[in-house]
Amino acid sequence: MAEQKRDYYEVLGVDKNADDAAIKKAYRALAKKYHPDNHPGDKEAEMKFKEASEAYAILSDPEKRRQYDQFGHAAFDGAGGGGGFDFNGADFSDIFGDIFGDFFGGGRKSSGRNSGPMKGANLRTSVRIKFEEAVFGCEKEIELTVKENCKTCNGTGAKPGTSPETCSKCGGNGQVVFTSQSFFGTVRNVQTCPDCQGKGKVIKEKCSDCHGTGYVPMKKRYAVDIPAGVDSGQCKRLAGLGEPGINGGPRGDVLVEIIVDRHPIFQREDYNIYSTVPMSFAVAALGGEIMIDTVDGQVIYDVKPGTQTDTKVRLRGKGVPTLRNKEVRGDHYVTLVVQVPDKLKPEAKELLKQFDALSGDTLNATKKDSEKPDPGTTEGKGKKKKFW
Repeated sequence: MAEQKRDYYEVLGVDKNADDAAIKKAYRALAKKYHPDNHPGDKEAEMKFKEASEAYAILSDPEKRRQYDQFGHAAFDGAGGGGGFDFNGADFSDIFGDIFGDFFGGGRKSSGRNSGPMKGANLRTSVRIKFEEAVFGCEKEIELTVKENCKTCNGTGAKPGTSPETCSKCGGNGQVVFTSQSFFGTVRNVQTCPDCQGKGKVIKEKCSDCHGTGYVPMKKRYAVDIPAGVDSGQCKRLAGLGEPGINGGPRGDVLVEIIVDRHPIFQREDYNIYSTVPMSFAVAALGGEIMIDTVDGQVIYDVKPGTQTDTKVRLRGKGVPTLRNKEVRGDHYVTLVVQVPDKLKPEAKELLKQFDALSGDTLNATKKDSEKPDPGTTEGKGKKKKFW
C-alpha cells in the first residue's frame, strides 16, 4: 500500500487561503532548516526537504494549485485527470539563492566582486562633561588608538622588496565558484575566497612590523567641539578619523558619546531646567526678595505676600540652548518651598505664639474643639466631650 501523503498546506504550515508570499516564506524557512547540505547523511531531514519542496512546487504554481484544491493528491497521480507530479515550471532560483547565501556566505548579493573599495569601521568612545559644559558647550580632548599605514611597507603588508601576489585560488577575482548537489540537481554557488578574503591578493612574505596587515596601531589625540545644548547619551561624529578603509576605501568615523554629570541643584528635561529654592516663613507671608541660582548666575526674585509652599516660578530663557540655535533657550522652572526653622530662641517662640493668637490661634484649635458640647445630646452641655 502506498504511503499516505500529508496535505501540502499542512506540510508548509500555511492556511489554505495563504497568498503566494506566505507560501514562499514558509517554504524558504523549511528549505533552510532541512536542506541536505546542512544535514549531511540525515535521511529524515532529506525526506522533509523533499516533502516541503514537492508541496511548494504545487502550491506556487496557480494552475497546479487549482487542480490540487479540486482533486487533492489524486490530481498528480493519474487518478483525477492530472498528468502526474513533476517539478517542471516550479521556480526555486530566488529561494536557493537565499539558502546558499546563508550556508556559504555567497548568494545573489555576492554576484559582484567583493574586492572593491569599502569604508572602514567606525570607532566609539565617550567623554564626560559637567552640567554647565553641556548647557553652554565646550571643547574636550580624547585619546584613541587608531590604525595608520605602516611606514615600513607603505601599507602593502608585504615585506620590503616584495609585493602582494595574485591569489591562485580565485585568480584575483576575490570569489570562488563551486557546485553543490541538491534534490534538484547541480547548483552553482559563489563564495568569497577563503584564501584572500575577497581581496584578490595574498601576501607570501609579511612585513615584520605590521604582520601583513598594512597598519600599525598609534595613539592619537583629537579635540572634540561639543555644542551648546547637548544632552547625555548623544553622540558627536568625527568624520574620517575611524578605521582605515578596505582596498582604498575611505576611513570610518569616530563616534563620541557624551556623558553629562549630575548637578547637585539642577535637573534637566529636554531644554528646560528645574530646581527647588527655599524661602523663609516671613518672606512667604509678608513678601520679599530671594536669591535664585541659575546656570547664568544668581538672580533676584520678588516673592509676593502670602505665597504658598510648592509655588511654581518660571524664569523665561534661563534654560538650555537648543542644538539648532544656541540663541533660543528653554526656561527655568523653580519650586518655592517654605523653610521651617528647627531651632528658635525663647523670645522668638513667644513672639510666634503671639502671632499665632492674632492670626487664628491654631495652636489651641484642638482644645477649643474638644470643649464644644455634643450637639446630639442635652446632657453634655457645658461639659467636655470625652473620646475614651
